[in-house]
Amino acid sequence: MLETRALTRRFGGVVAVDGVSIRVGDGDLCGVIGPNGAGKSTLFHLVTGHLRPNAGRVVVAGRDITGLAPDRRARLGIAIAFQSVRLFRGMTVLENVMVGAHASTRHGFWEAFLRLPRHRREERVILERAERALDRVGLAGEASRLAESLPVGQQRAVQVARALCGEPRLLLLDEPASGLRAAERQRLADLLRDLRSEGLSMLLIEHDVAFVTQLAGRITVMDRGRVIAEGPPEEIREDEAVIAAYLGRERERARSA
Repeated sequence: MLETRALTRRFGGVVAVDGVSIRVGDGDLCGVIGPNGAGKSTLFHLVTGHLRPNAGRVVVAGRDITGLAPDRRARLGIAIAFQSVRLFRGMTVLENVMVGAHASTRHGFWEAFLRLPRHRREERVILERAERALDRVGLAGEASRLAESLPVGQQRAVQVARALCGEPRLLLLDEPASGLRAAERQRLADLLRDLRSEGLSMLLIEHDVAFVTQLAGRITVMDRGRVIAEGPPEEIREDEAVIAAYLGRERERARSA
């Protein structure tokens, strides 16, 4: 479903992503982990189209999408849940989630302006999809609240619901568990596990090794922009390079403190 081929991104003299190749199979949940500064978020933005690579390709379902803008990627069935909460202020939770289906609508401006029958039918379908998505993330009872009034954990859940409302075939998640409480993290883990069982392909970028290893079938580990390990969770847990990367960063922080 997703393949990156030797992706490279430089910022001046700094190589943030250095020849990274990953693959996400159809219906798989693949994780990318690494310590802070490993290049995970830069890789994520290269896949979403918010950054352009200096070299390498991004391929989805056999199609090279390296040059496509994010909105065109959305029309191919690629949905995003960002690490930073991105909600539309002044809109309800339900309205925020309904926005996620905009890429799949077929009506034009005049059909919407004149409230023609096809527009009304599509709006009903989108409303039903948004309500189902909210129910899936446990926020059905919050639909009428302003989205910005929710706690951060629930705002993150709104983002996931908005992504699901578009009925994607590929879901990209950038540290979705960051800042969540234990119960919220478990609810998110259960949801991702269910989505995987239903055949949705997912790329999960995370710092939390324990969260990823309970969900992903295959994990790629990055450090300083490069892939240092790749394999199933049981192998990654015991990999000496992975252990050194995490412990090494902790020791560096301890010495500088």
